[in-house]
This record gives sequence, C-alpha cells and structure tokens, in this order.
Amino acid sequence: MSDAWDPQQYERFKVERTQPFHDLLALLRPRPNGSVVDLGCGTGELTRLLHQRMQARETLGIDSSTAMLAKANPEPGLRFEQRDIGTFTATGQVDVMFANASLQWIPHHERLLPRLAAALRLGGQLAVQMPANSDHPSHLVAADVASESPFAEAFAGEPPPDPVRTNVLRPEQYAELLDEMGFTEQHVRLQVYGHHLDATSQVVEWVKGTTLTRFRERLPAELYDAFLIRYTDALVSVLGDRRPYFYAFKRILLWAKR
Repeated sequence: MSDAWDPQQYERFKVERTQPFHDLLALLRPRPNGSVVDLGCGTGELTRLLHQRMQARETLGIDSSTAMLAKANPEPGLRFEQRDIGTFTATGQVDVMFANASLQWIPHHERLLPRLAAALRLGGQLAVQMPANSDHPSHLVAADVASESPFAEAFAGEPPPDPVRTNVLRPEQYAELLDEMGFTEQHVRLQVYGHHLDATSQVVEWVKGTTLTRFRERLPAELYDAFLIRYTDALVSVLGDRRPYFYAFKRILLWAKR
C-alpha cells in the first residue's frame, strides 16, 4: 500500500490541529537533560517544540510516513526514525513518552499503554492526546459510503476501513488503567474543541488529512475520487449546507507520572 499521508493536506488546518498539542504539552513538567520519545511525530515541527520545552538532552521522533518524515529536520539532540510506532519498546530508558494524535491508530490500549510505560524511568511522564470523535457524522457517513457499490467491491475481499470502530477507550477507563499501572499522579480529561469552518464541505478537507487516508491507500485513484464526491454529497445531506459550519471535535488528553 502507498503512503497516503499528505503533509500539505494535513496542515490545511494547522492552527486547529496544533492547539491540542499545546494543551498536552502544558501538562508536562520539564526534564532537563532527559530523554524524550515522540510517537507519531509527523513532520517533526512540533517535536522540536517538545524537545525545547522539555530541555531534553535527546529526543527521538518516530513516524511511519515517508512523506511526513521528508519534512523533518534533525539537529543535534533531535533525530527521527521511520518505523511503526506500535512496535516501540524500551525498558526504563525514557523520561517523557509523548504521543499526540497517533495512538488512536493502534488497537488494544490495555496492552499498549503498559508497554509504553515500561519504557519510562522512575519519575518519567506519559502524555497522550487522541481524537475521540468517531461518533460524528464525518465518520459515520464514511462507513456508510464504503459499504456501497462500487466501493465495497474494491477492497479485494477484505473489509473496508471502519472509521466508526475506534481503538480509543473512555476517559474513565484510561484513569482506571493508569491507576492499575501504578502511576503516582495522573490527569485524564475529555475536551471538546470547536472549529469554525467556512462551510460544511470543509469537513471533507479536514478528514482527507486523517480519517480518509485509509480509503485513499486502498482504493484506486479514480475510485477514490468518486468516493470523495459521493461522501461529500452524503455528508452535506446529513449535516446540511451550513456556512459557516461549527465543527465540534472531541479529544482525550491524558498525563501520568511514575
């Protein structure tokens, strides 16, 4: 499968996508001369801010996208690697484990978070931000359209991507999990971000940079274009052709300290 991530498309809503990063960063406490790992670093622009704010000795940004990492600029103390963030392991070597809008792609958080926590030194911090908006029509409509012909037949006998089925747990489940893992301090919250878009159809441009990448990588180009047309029509039909459109977007932010 091709790399369906497009940095330009993703950053069409750069200000809106960046605010949760800053809110998550505000929960962290600096670790001078420490070690930081950023899981799902994207272009690395925000990883650099994380590195500076933590006053870290070394920061490693990890991402699976070639296109995203092509924009990353390493420097002394800041490096990047291309690999699957879901396979990261370490034992007691990291001071800050950071994941901004990335862990939602990985299943089984009840096993994932303990594995990430195992990488932390005593006093280390885990900070995670994840979209929790899979019940919004932007996801529900994508799932409906994917089940229609000719799109359903194009997935070569495999189930189409399901944007409604989420890997993200409820906030209280994360709080319970962090407590079971022995973190001495924790903060978990569900936060709604309100985005003023020019029109309902702009929601399509938003999800093209994230949710719909799974469709783009599995559909032939001409069929993906047809999918976008059908999806746009269906979404506007459900939401109404509103100008401007207020896009309410739920996210979970969690922070914990060993």
